[in-house]
Amino acid sequence: MSTVAHQAEILSQALPYIQRFRGQTFVVKFGGSAMQRRENVDSVIRNVLLLHLVGIRPVLLHGGGPEIDSMLGRLGIEKRQLDGLRVTDDATMEVVEMVLAGRANKALVGAISRAGGKAVGLSGRDGGLMRAIPIRPELGRVGEVAEVHPELLETVSAGGFIPVICSVAAGPDDEPMNVNADTAASAVAVALKASKLILMTDTDGVLADKSDAASRISSLSPAEAETMIGNGRADRGMIPKLQAAVDAVRQGVDRVHLINAGTPNALLLEVFTHAGIGTMVSE
Repeated sequence: MSTVAHQAEILSQALPYIQRFRGQTFVVKFGGSAMQRRENVDSVIRNVLLLHLVGIRPVLLHGGGPEIDSMLGRLGIEKRQLDGLRVTDDATMEVVEMVLAGRANKALVGAISRAGGKAVGLSGRDGGLMRAIPIRPELGRVGEVAEVHPELLETVSAGGFIPVICSVAAGPDDEPMNVNADTAASAVAVALKASKLILMTDTDGVLADKSDAASRISSLSPAEAETMIGNGRADRGMIPKLQAAVDAVRQGVDRVHLINAGTPNALLLEVFTHAGIGTMVSE
């Protein structure tokens, strides 16, 4: 079945969901390894545009770790990590901002434009959108989001544009800070009072058994998600996503969905079908 036919089949069953969600905000986080495949990018962009077309307000937030690693290597800058976090000195931060606010952000804006949509690329530093505080001195310019001021996003969305935000925030000195894209998306979803936060990954949601791809868990409560983090059943890559989901739900976001960006029409299948294809976190 062609991509267009597949989308049409999904939308033919989606009217109750479209009526329910029209006018609501969905925050979609896309990045990391999922952005490395052109077919993933094209599928996600088409789905985001269809959400926009039926009256939903999508906000796209992205990271770009693999691209940062590649650029650091090309420039001869050593990649250093501490407790799974990128140590971000001034030189590394310059590369992070160059890649995320520049190449990665504008590539997504361009993809939306080529697909017939209108988008505005933003950094968390634009318009005071995101402010962060340092996590630990030894990590350098790595921060956690402390404030989100969503007025700029609301203005952009009201004008018919799709906001595309990279995970760089303003620090206490108004210089850039590197923030985790999952936690940034969670904070943005809370500030916008979004009805859904959708975290796109490279796995089919949360697995009961990390070694068994068929053990997907279709739904979790925040308490169950925290238990998985605490007992080690969630692997390291899934931990920040589950924590972001828990934080979002506990601060008013109705549903958080973790889905595989590599599944064709993943967004539509998760949002507009009863069964879904990933893991949903909700009270």
